[in-house]
Amino acid sequence: MVYPTRKAAKEDIARYIELFYNRRRIHSALGYRTPHEVRIEYMNSQLAA
Repeated sequence: MVYPTRKAAKEDIARYIELFYNRRRIHSALGYRTPHEVRIEYMNSQLAA
């Protein structure tokens, strides 16, 4: 894929990381959870505190 601008490429890569990589890919260092799941758990714990 060829992007018309550097900005368009950065936006597409950021969208991929946020929507696919961080929401679906599990990590052993995170207890076999996704970064998104860990972030949600952290945010909920901060609201409860």
